[in-house]
Amino acid sequence: MGDFNHPDICWRDKTAEHKQSRKFLECVDDNFLLQVIEEPTRRGAMLDLILTNKEGLVGDVKLKGSLGCSDHKMVEFRILRAARRACSKLTTLDFRRADFGLFRDLLGRIPWDKVLEGRGAQDSWLVFKGHLLQAQE
Repeated sequence: MGDFNHPDICWRDKTAEHKQSRKFLECVDDNFLLQVIEEPTRRGAMLDLILTNKEGLVGDVKLKGSLGCSDHKMVEFRILRAARRACSKLTTLDFRRADFGLFRDLLGRIPWDKVLEGRGAQDSWLVFKGHLLQAQE
């Protein structure tokens, strides 16, 4: 929870105008985090965020009036103990049952030289991550 100061991020579409905000979105995505606040917290912008790594862990999010001289709304929320039961919907990987030979074969079929040609490090990572997640399925 905190004030992240990225007013240009559209959390619904996961888009941003500024490079720094796009990097922040990528970081949130790369770490499998979910942002749960749905309303603006300061002058029409969603600056204050609650990030969680488990769906259903945070609930009853409410925005309240300002505290003292602050121009941000107060954020009230609950951490739900029942989230452990709700996590049964969350897919987790069982590495003991993984077919690493198939995984290696699927990734080995990709012509990496051609796929990554002319791309920078960040773009190459996103392409690789997409193929990795696809092979994981």
